[in-house]
Amino acid sequence: MARPKLPRKSTNVDMTAMCDVAFLLLTFFILATKFKPPEAIEIITPKSVASKVAPTKDVVLVSVDRDGKVFFSVEDADIKKEIANEINTTKNLGIDVNAFVNAPFIGVPFSQLKSFLAMPEAERKANLLPGIPVDTTKGPNEMIDWMRYTVSAYQGKKMNLLLKGDNKAKYPSIEGVINAFKKTDQLKFEMVTNPEAVPTGSELWKLAQKGQRTEE
Repeated sequence: MARPKLPRKSTNVDMTAMCDVAFLLLTFFILATKFKPPEAIEIITPKSVASKVAPTKDVVLVSVDRDGKVFFSVEDADIKKEIANEINTTKNLGIDVNAFVNAPFIGVPFSQLKSFLAMPEAERKANLLPGIPVDTTKGPNEMIDWMRYTVSAYQGKKMNLLLKGDNKAKYPSIEGVINAFKKTDQLKFEMVTNPEAVPTGSELWKLAQKGQRTEE
């Protein structure tokens, strides 16, 4: 007697659990991801072949945009408090210290500093601000005072001074900032640039090749 054949059934894989896991992972990454906020001051830095990475701690940053407007920012909250208190003591401006600490950058003359800090953060658009005066043909170089307050606040501590200038920035503004550095004996600072590869065949490329062969 012939053996009866059992009907074949197709294999059925339940994907419900896998879909649940996929959606859970997707939800987690969406909630946990921190998107880079837009830069408060739009600056296109010049290109260079420097390989050194700019410091990220104890940073004092002076920025110059394409219109030559100068902006000042400090990372450390305690340092910012000392600077704000010194400004109130020496210039008697009566600025809000907490507002100064929370401000991501300063881009106005001292005469407008108090009203600037009273503005809602959403209205502090860099392109609408006059910048810190540095051109001595139009008035005093106020960056000198900013650097004096900062150097005093960093007394006995490490300070990484960075200058970030737009590749189309006007020279008088860059010169004014560097003069302020000199006036406060800050002769060592770093320029923020956009790194790129060394052009093949250039003298720097040849030196790099010689260095590699020596190491080998």
